[in-house]
Amino acid sequence: MLAQFLQFLFSGVTVGATYALAALGFTLIYNASNVINFAQGEFIMLGGMLAVFFTQAGLPYPVALMLAIAVPAVVGVLLEKLAIEPVKGAETVTLIIITIGASLVIRGLVQVFLGKATHSLPAFSGDTPIEILGATLMPQSLWVLGVTALVVVALWYFFNRTLQGKAMLATSFNRLAAELVGINTSWVLFMSFAMSAALGALGGILVTPITLTSYDAGIMLGLKGFVAAVVGGLGSGLGAVLGGLLVGVLEAMGAGYISSSYKDAMPFVLILLILFFKPRGLFGGTSTDRV
Repeated sequence: MLAQFLQFLFSGVTVGATYALAALGFTLIYNASNVINFAQGEFIMLGGMLAVFFTQAGLPYPVALMLAIAVPAVVGVLLEKLAIEPVKGAETVTLIIITIGASLVIRGLVQVFLGKATHSLPAFSGDTPIEILGATLMPQSLWVLGVTALVVVALWYFFNRTLQGKAMLATSFNRLAAELVGINTSWVLFMSFAMSAALGALGGILVTPITLTSYDAGIMLGLKGFVAAVVGGLGSGLGAVLGGLLVGVLEAMGAGYISSSYKDAMPFVLILLILFFKPRGLFGGTSTDRV
């Protein structure tokens, strides 16, 4: 029983770390602009698909992975410049529809240029499983957890110790006040989309050796990342990480102990319960208005 529980836990924490990266992407953009970017899942898919494409093209593995993060970051910037900035000040629903449209465009382009096939990446450090109390942990899972932890620490440092990070925080609290003290809020929005897309792509690259990827892989990953962000409290970085881990573990436990048929339903049951009892999420504020 313990081995089985640990197996489900390892699986849940691994995929939960990917959801956490997706949720951090949602949080970054929401804090900077109040936009909920439903194209976030496509950045996850792009990371995995481009990593496969660049490695198959013969590029060295590290170069292929760096390009697979850089290209989605550029796509994120183009999304902000071409679709979000021209309708600055539009209704929230309008912005959500624009990001959904962008996700459809990205998915369609990937389907046309990279095909519909399912792809995998070689694990970063081999496929020999590590045995822990009867359960097995794949080395790639340690990469997912380790890199996610590094990203969380790096983001904490960026927002608390750098001028650019503090400018982004100031913009999230009060955009007008930030502009009055000389902060370039357009640059903040630009950076938030680039960072969000890069985070999503990184998550896609890390998880592809475990779960495979295809042109439509981003749909559920993006939705579950959004669930994680809302469960943790939309706008809270800590909440995004813990929400991602909670959603991943709940999903794995549900699939293991109840039925794998309900695996994808578990996160949405969780979000309904959280929103019913704590509408602002587990780590969200008590006020329903942003300042």
